[in-house]
Amino acid sequence: MLLGRYYHTLESKGRIAIPPVFRRQLGQRPIITRGLDGCLFVVPSEVWQQLTADLRGSPLTKQDTREFIRLIAHDAQEVVFDPQGRTLIPQTLRSYAKITKEVVVAGSLDWVEIWDRDIYHQHMAGTEKQAAEVAERLANIGGEHE
Repeated sequence: MLLGRYYHTLESKGRIAIPPVFRRQLGQRPIITRGLDGCLFVVPSEVWQQLTADLRGSPLTKQDTREFIRLIAHDAQEVVFDPQGRTLIPQTLRSYAKITKEVVVAGSLDWVEIWDRDIYHQHMAGTEKQAAEVAERLANIGGEHE
């Protein structure tokens, strides 16, 4: 399980160091792609395989399926770590997530999120204000299946 939050600086060449605890769990060839909410996702290959299998099972006649596939697949790339545990974040993905210098690398159970530090803190401040309402909505969803 990918947990925790780490602060890093984007190098001038567009590389960041991924914490060793995350690298071990991400495996050899994770995928980096556009995330949701303005961040990037780094997904272990087995999670990526499950996600893409689920999408392949959705009808291509549904516009939402096509749009989500485009969102996550068009800029997706395999991650390659150098001996220091750094990886290059492609310019297209850096631009999408508005990553310039200060970065947050956070574990989100099955994937890692990479955020611009300021955007991350703004997003989390808004999320924290809504925490009780979100928890209640999720509890109500869980109750529907019982």
